[in-house]
Amino acid sequence: MLIMLYYLVYRSMLYAVSAPLSCIIYPRRPNCPHFLRKISGPTRLCIRASLPDNNNGAKVEYTPWLIVGLGNPGNKYHGTRHNVGFEMIDSISQAQGILMNTIQSKALIGIGSIGEVPILLAKPQSYINYSGEAVGPLAAHYQVPLRHILLVYDEMSLPNGVIRLQPKGGHGHHNGVKSVMGHLDGCREFPRLCIGIGNPPGTMDMKAFLLQKFSSVERKQIDEALEQGVDAVRTLVLQGFNHNIERFNLGQKYKYHKV
Repeated sequence: MLIMLYYLVYRSMLYAVSAPLSCIIYPRRPNCPHFLRKISGPTRLCIRASLPDNNNGAKVEYTPWLIVGLGNPGNKYHGTRHNVGFEMIDSISQAQGILMNTIQSKALIGIGSIGEVPILLAKPQSYINYSGEAVGPLAAHYQVPLRHILLVYDEMSLPNGVIRLQPKGGHGHHNGVKSVMGHLDGCREFPRLCIGIGNPPGTMDMKAFLLQKFSSVERKQIDEALEQGVDAVRTLVLQGFNHNIERFNLGQKYKYHKV
């Protein structure tokens, strides 16, 4: 009997020693969880990294980010005001060396990382007014919490080339944003990066303005905004909404301020 007891203790010690290293997983707690259940067989998007030695070699899974740029597919719309969301995704993919080479859930996607945080870049391939048809399924499939869905789009209420990061908001009469909210169960608690394109001059039709290309001066301002936007996205992904984002937004507010 005593021998059997020693044997059981010995076996339990073996199992304890050979157990895999623990993995710390940050919980996903979207404010509106129902959209996450629309697709079966979700995929966990993660990059594992070692923590410092005082964590006993534990592994960490960083919560992924889904970064979606709004725009219209096709060469006809390339470079237009309504497609600056696509341009920001292109800028991030180039800066981070992420290939946009896969079609999934009606979107052109690329998977990579910023630092050790996994990111999924997406450009919906349905027209901009139906962008939510891609965002909802992608968020569900890759288990991305609402707070990590960053939507990038054009904003007429901001001067051309001025950008702003917000933790949440409404759709502001932007049909693409409205579509995304509709496919996220009406939730508005997701971050957005707004890129200013200014207002239509005079009595110009709004639709014609959105589908118009930038002037040379405006183009230079947008190109500068895209560079700054990449840095802002890096900061957000690595640090979240903190004083650095507040400082960034304040700097953008007075970017073209005339004394």
